[in-house]
Amino acid sequence: QVRLVESGGGLVQPGGSLRLSCEASETKRRLYAMGWFRQTPGKQRELVATAPDDLNPIVVDSVKGRFTISRDNAKNTVYLQMDNLKPEDTAVYYCKARPYAVGPVAYWGQGTQVTVSS
Repeated sequence: QVRLVESGGGLVQPGGSLRLSCEASETKRRLYAMGWFRQTPGKQRELVATAPDDLNPIVVDSVKGRFTISRDNAKNTVYLQMDNLKPEDTAVYYCKARPYAVGPVAYWGQGTQVTVSS
């Protein structure tokens, strides 16, 4: 069973930066896609960015130019560099990994809180 362990969340002032990390443990298999979602109370979980193995990274418009996703496949780790953070970025951020390009199998991390506030 693949386990995703996230780190790097916290409290930051508007305009600040944070870097989230997510490591997939208990597998040496290269995962097809790793990415980040976020969720606020009362809202559905939404995609932030994803890095498929065979495509360019995808970053949603609301964070484009401020967030950067990257992968270290040797470490089975995905990162989310978040710059110029805004209060509306406040959410629980979840890491998601898919082992295959097709099919329903997916793994989720436990979530890490990001709070942007002065």
